[in-house]
Amino acid sequence: MSGEQILVIDEGTTSTRAMLFAPGGACLGSAGRELAQHYPRDGWVEHDPEEIWRSTLACAREMVAKAGGAGRVAAIGITNQRETIVFWRRSTGEALGRAIVWQDRRTAEDCAALKAAGHEAAVQAKTGLLLDPYFSASKIAWALAHWPELRAAGEDLCVGTVESWLVFRLTGGLHVTDATNASRTLLMDIHAGRWDEGLADLFGVPRAALAEIVDCAGAIGTTDLFGAPIPISGMAGDQQAAAIGQACLAPGDTKATYGTGAFVLTNTGAEARVSRHRLLSTVAWQLGGARTYALEGSVFVAGSVVKWLRDALGLIATSAETEGIARAVESNGGVYLVPAHVGLGAPYWAPDARGAVMGLSFGAGRAEIVRAALEAMAHQTHDLMTAFAADGATWSRLRIDGGMAANGWVAQDLADMLDVEAERPDFVETTALGAAMLAGMGAGLFASLEEAATMRGAVQRFQPAMAADARADRLTGWRKAVAAVLA
Repeated sequence: MSGEQILVIDEGTTSTRAMLFAPGGACLGSAGRELAQHYPRDGWVEHDPEEIWRSTLACAREMVAKAGGAGRVAAIGITNQRETIVFWRRSTGEALGRAIVWQDRRTAEDCAALKAAGHEAAVQAKTGLLLDPYFSASKIAWALAHWPELRAAGEDLCVGTVESWLVFRLTGGLHVTDATNASRTLLMDIHAGRWDEGLADLFGVPRAALAEIVDCAGAIGTTDLFGAPIPISGMAGDQQAAAIGQACLAPGDTKATYGTGAFVLTNTGAEARVSRHRLLSTVAWQLGGARTYALEGSVFVAGSVVKWLRDALGLIATSAETEGIARAVESNGGVYLVPAHVGLGAPYWAPDARGAVMGLSFGAGRAEIVRAALEAMAHQTHDLMTAFAADGATWSRLRIDGGMAANGWVAQDLADMLDVEAERPDFVETTALGAAMLAGMGAGLFASLEEAATMRGAVQRFQPAMAADARADRLTGWRKAVAAVLA
């Protein structure tokens, strides 16, 4: 129907995509482009913001054309890799250097120094986060200290996460960020819903360079770049968008997304719960100025380890073949792969840890290593499940999505190792779907997120079928491997 299609911009870590949705949830089309990864030094990860923008514009134009023109698009929703930080000129929109990506570990020593100075407890109380280079604030501080062009920009400097950068370019100068992305910067008081002056001072971030924090749905802005005005009416960071797309709308609902990294969110309702077991408290969404919160566990390496098997080691030609390889052997043969390529995330928070393959024998080969890489998804998720339970958030079911969840062997292994039902929607691109739900609500196509949740569609359920002793054996091997990496 005219004017009811929803355009979603999904800005990932390794690719840019635009997707077109019908209000009923059907995906009507998709356009994508790979995003170049830049690794200037060990532990450094950067993107070119201008490449992000060019790719976004090209993909969006393709989907607007597929829709039949801008007049047939009711709204735009944006979802993005969080914590990645972009610097640009307010006057021209010109990027002032590369974006520093969420995976980047260059500020590990800076974060350790702040921890040693006793700042972490106060920072966690305000932000729900820990002092780790994963989050944006230390990246901003580093860039301001090392890139003279940022200091030279003065009041012309804009700093923002990727959705903020895209909205600025789409609208020709609107500098906003949604509450979910703002909550990942280490600069937002998530209880008050605003930037915190004390945190900005701690990291040396100029308050004037930051965006206005807005709701995740509503009249955010308008773009005129596609032939007719289209409202931008939904925004959320990728993991929060996935939780919405998985209809995790009630306290206790839990989802796990297996993309470049793996991220588990449990809805905690109106309570921003402070974790005692090194999980994160974060804004799940903000509507009408009211925030819903979640506990989150972040694993830095998930799907990217499969890409590493393909591109760096040449053990596979395509990601899809890993399922058949895993099924072809009865076990991992004693091989464990700890994918700490950019450090270990929750619940360890060891930014200096590095990956390892352990338990190799002459009987172990390509299949065992590939299987061990896939098994690491369930092993890392089990570590998180233990921490969530210790924080009073026990999982009764896990809703899974993301590229790796499309692998049926991985889905079953998760159910087996966690000993809970894994529920996978037939349409696994729930990050984009969540952005579509927010945009549809913001444009008035839905009265509530609950009404928008009809877009989710059918699901497939995986029941645990592994013997308890087999599960225990695998977890014992995994714990030994992690202990060796941490040592």
